[in-house]
Amino acid sequence: MRTDLIRKTALTAAGLAFTGGAIAGPVTAAYAASDAKPATQTQTDRKGRGDRELSVRYEAQPNFYYCGPAATRNALSVQGKNINVDDMAKEMGTTEDGTNSINDITPVLNKETGKKDAYHSVEISSASADDKQTGKLSGDIVRTVDDGRAVVANIAGTTTDVDGGVHSFEGGHYISVVGYRDGGETVKIADSADPNMASYWISVDHLADWIATRGYSAS
Repeated sequence: MRTDLIRKTALTAAGLAFTGGAIAGPVTAAYAASDAKPATQTQTDRKGRGDRELSVRYEAQPNFYYCGPAATRNALSVQGKNINVDDMAKEMGTTEDGTNSINDITPVLNKETGKKDAYHSVEISSASADDKQTGKLSGDIVRTVDDGRAVVANIAGTTTDVDGGVHSFEGGHYISVVGYRDGGETVKIADSADPNMASYWISVDHLADWIATRGYSAS
């Protein structure tokens, strides 16, 4: 596994179970998703000042290493697109080691969006995000969602959502960010790893630290 900043292999928690990691919970769910792909769920649109959610046609990832293509597919679904994850995996160079970098996802988002500069990659290179990086992430999410698009983020480690749920991907993972509230202080995640936890809200501070040493793709 590569260890240089933004270019890190991303495995889901399911992948950790197959590679000797400690987290085995999502394995069954991730594979069940290949037979039953739930349609869900994120409600749409403006809820009030400073709040917005996009409508996602959610699908769980079909195997432990497709989190990059699956997160990208879920992100593109808010634009009304339904792109085959196998095709995207080929374009991203996804292997059983995962998708190497957010830089491999941004070009696919641009291609499928139909604008070469719709998305750009942003790196949070430090071990944890500072206030400036967190503020930029919040602004990027608000702008992207207001443009009718979702953010894709490469994360690693463990975080807690606003309801106290724990989400742990020590080997790395990709997620989509599909909404915000409180002016971008809290953000909604669409997570392909487990259809039983398809979406949840986390603080943007937690998300920024989750992305730290990696990166995200936004408008």
